[in-house]
Amino acid sequence: MVTQYRVHLQTLVLVIFVVHSSRPVCVDVPSDTEAVLGKAMKLTCISCMKREEIKPKTRVDWYYRPTTGENIISGRTHIYRYENSAVVDVEGPFKGRLAWNGSQDLQDVSIVILNVNYSDSGVYECEVLREFEFGFFTPSFSNIKNITLNVKEKATDDATAIYSEIMMYVLLVFLTFWLLVEMVYCYRKISKSDEQTQDTAY
Repeated sequence: MVTQYRVHLQTLVLVIFVVHSSRPVCVDVPSDTEAVLGKAMKLTCISCMKREEIKPKTRVDWYYRPTTGENIISGRTHIYRYENSAVVDVEGPFKGRLAWNGSQDLQDVSIVILNVNYSDSGVYECEVLREFEFGFFTPSFSNIKNITLNVKEKATDDATAIYSEIMMYVLLVFLTFWLLVEMVYCYRKISKSDEQTQDTAY
């Protein structure tokens, strides 16, 4: 009875360790740059934090610069702000067409453009400002990313993107299967070790 209890306890500890080790990791993913006319378009902006246990004050600002052909017009327009877990209303051509699509930990600070039109083509600038508080010392960190968006009437098939997505799912299935095999192997190894210990004791 004691041996079975030890086996179950060790297995539970192993499962907890595996789950803890497989927690989501922040990965900087580039944004899509092709939008379809009349559809919604997500502008992906990832700003990873090295010390997730420290919760800084975060402010996110999005800016827009239109383009004429291949030329980028100088000057930028402030179109969106997210601060203190709330959206700050910004006047301008995008008012009412932008929605927050970020994560709760504010490492993903993406937004979505609703009902995309041709005039939305241009360069979008994602600016993240983080302020950390350590008593009297308040260091800050800023990060800026640019996304060049092109609006088209119809979506174009991207064979590379489709292949990459298929490979990602195949890899995910393989890793899940490998993890299950490792857990079963460890469980059997622990059980066999306890049985040998019990036989030796007798």
